[in-house]
Amino acid sequence: MAKSFFQDLNARLKQRLSLLDYLNMPGADENIRSNIPFTGPNVYILGVAIVIASVGLNVNSIPVIIGAMLISPLMSPIIGFGYALGTNDTMLLSKSLKNLGVMVGISLLASTLYFLLTPLEVDNPTELMARTNPSIYDVLIAFFGGVAGMLEISRRDKGTVMSGVAIATALMPPLCTVGYGLAHLNWQYATGALYLFFINSVFIALAAYLVVKFLKYPQVGERAGSYYGRMITYSLLVLIVIVPSVYTGYKIIMENNFTKTVRHFVKENQSVGGTYIYDYSVEMNQTPYLLELRLAGESLSDDSRAALYNAAEKHGIMSSQIVIHEDATIHVNRLNEIEIMKDWIAANEQQIKLRDDSIKVLSARMAEYEHSRLPVAQLVAELQAQYPEIAEVTVAQGAHVDEQTAELKTVVVLLHVKKKMAVKDVERIEKWLRVRLDVTSIKVVVL
Repeated sequence: MAKSFFQDLNARLKQRLSLLDYLNMPGADENIRSNIPFTGPNVYILGVAIVIASVGLNVNSIPVIIGAMLISPLMSPIIGFGYALGTNDTMLLSKSLKNLGVMVGISLLASTLYFLLTPLEVDNPTELMARTNPSIYDVLIAFFGGVAGMLEISRRDKGTVMSGVAIATALMPPLCTVGYGLAHLNWQYATGALYLFFINSVFIALAAYLVVKFLKYPQVGERAGSYYGRMITYSLLVLIVIVPSVYTGYKIIMENNFTKTVRHFVKENQSVGGTYIYDYSVEMNQTPYLLELRLAGESLSDDSRAALYNAAEKHGIMSSQIVIHEDATIHVNRLNEIEIMKDWIAANEQQIKLRDDSIKVLSARMAEYEHSRLPVAQLVAELQAQYPEIAEVTVAQGAHVDEQTAELKTVVVLLHVKKKMAVKDVERIEKWLRVRLDVTSIKVVVL
């Protein structure tokens, strides 16, 4: 019974993992060969992608950079190279390398020219810097992105996988970052971004080669001595490319772990006696890493300093790695209770004074508001008593500014009447309101 169960499970797994019913190898071959040449639309599309990527990096815009990744035609000759290597197609291999070389050369030239001419300089170009320090994680992204890309090209029913692959395995932004480095003679940017481009290119091609072998694509040529020589050369190239990324990945892990340790140490030792750690920074450009602490409050006593060092060593941070800045500390002798009480009383008196001043300001504003508020209800009653034809009164207050006067208080009175009022009555009401409200600008409107 157990044997039958495992046989059934094995059959189900084979059925689920089988790719034969979903592949279109002739269509994939045609697709790859037709997209490699750097002619026709590909020329213009590359130019558009270069401009978009350069502008996106220049203005530090992630959406624009993603757009350039999706547009760029650089993926095609790289996939073509891996496909040609897997099918032993020497002519396609040479064609892919030549077209990729031309595209890379044009991209570097155009992006360098753009960054030489652009007047915009970003203070904190995070998107440029993000492409100058590749690691083993970029290798993994490029490789598995290449696997997904080659599988997508090989299957019969196409989906949206290639868009995701283009975004994950960025090719155009690193090349444009190289152009930025060349334009500004910043060799750290140029070499770091070029290395990222090589990582992406090499491991996308490697992934395509392995997928071609796994799916057993038909071989174009016979394997000769030159084939095995090429394989050795490419294997050495992969090894050369991957070694620095492993070191960079190791550095990233170590830096992340040290930063995390420092954060926990500072959180647990924020206060040491009468001293407070108000800020800290980590210097990663030297070995061992340095931790700079900025203190406020009382100066560290010898005992407090020793306690701080002991706490750091428990977190794996040596005392030689700690630099203490006490610029914001003061030397305090022993304080007695009377001095502490005096300081407390002085602080409270200052708070009380500030509160009283605020109350005075608010009271003055309230008095000013009460003085300026119109007696609307009283006005309506008085007007309707004098002029029964007035059915409703609306009073509004504002300000009027003109060239002769700075700013005048203006009162607008809307009279809703039951029957038409004489002009002289309206003028009489305006004169009466000027005296009644002590304002010079009155506007009466009869509705």
